[in-house]
Amino acid sequence: MATTDGSANVAADSRFDPNFTQHVIEAIGPKTTPRMRQVMGSLIRHIHDFARENELTIDEWMAGVEMINWAGKMSDNKRNEGQLMCDVIGLESLVDEITFKRAAETTDAATASAILGPFFRHDAPILENESTIVHGIADGEITYMHGKVLDSVTKKPVAGAWIDVWQASTNGLYEQQDNNQVEHNLRGKFKTDDSGHYGFYCLRPTPYPVPFDGPAGKLLRLLDRHPFRPAHIHLIVQREGYKPVTTQIFDRRDPFLENDSVFAVKESLIVDFTPLKGNPKATLELEYPVLLAPQGESH
Repeated sequence: MATTDGSANVAADSRFDPNFTQHVIEAIGPKTTPRMRQVMGSLIRHIHDFARENELTIDEWMAGVEMINWAGKMSDNKRNEGQLMCDVIGLESLVDEITFKRAAETTDAATASAILGPFFRHDAPILENESTIVHGIADGEITYMHGKVLDSVTKKPVAGAWIDVWQASTNGLYEQQDNNQVEHNLRGKFKTDDSGHYGFYCLRPTPYPVPFDGPAGKLLRLLDRHPFRPAHIHLIVQREGYKPVTTQIFDRRDPFLENDSVFAVKESLIVDFTPLKGNPKATLELEYPVLLAPQGESH
């Protein structure tokens, strides 16, 4: 049984050493920060309780260690397999909900957040508004995505906000997964103008499976679960003086909205792609306003 003061209680009638977990927690040194003491003390309590509750065997524990090691070996600056493992058990989505719960409950809430995902890159190219992120894709539906970034309190335009966007191709792969795509395909950074406007050409997203060639895929197979994510576009929107928003937007017509393999869908992030006429560059349009909360706001 966990306690609120960082100590640990084990049932008196437990078959296992009732003092062991507390002994481990008390080994934390006096120079540890209060937050580290709280988090690690809680983690030790819960993981020890998990092991006792399930009477974890050496082989089972080692299988878990090997999966973590495997994730580390597969991860690099283009793919984060450890993060993907967290995604498929819902941990990143839960942390996202915990972090942004208060913001979501306010009357002047910012755009809802969603998980970052494992395929973000920090070096996306800076592009001019009204340009395209689509290169060498012949079978997609070109979409003109545009909107304004607004202050969530005043509803006034936010000029100079950066919008970092990335998405998978029609074959279900991000460019760093696919040697046939050019570097930085389907990703870019755009800056809002004085009216808060941004605009660019992208693909109507399509559903795709998360990578099945690593420990996250193995875990999904062991749990008899499908790997598919609903069609979505990733966004990070930020401006000095405002709280950044990391989010995803989802196509309302996608069949996996109710069964996302990483549990990231939120109702407010579901959007409609509409026919676009009179624009030779695109057949669809998506207008998407983004609300940023000022840094000084309590939410």
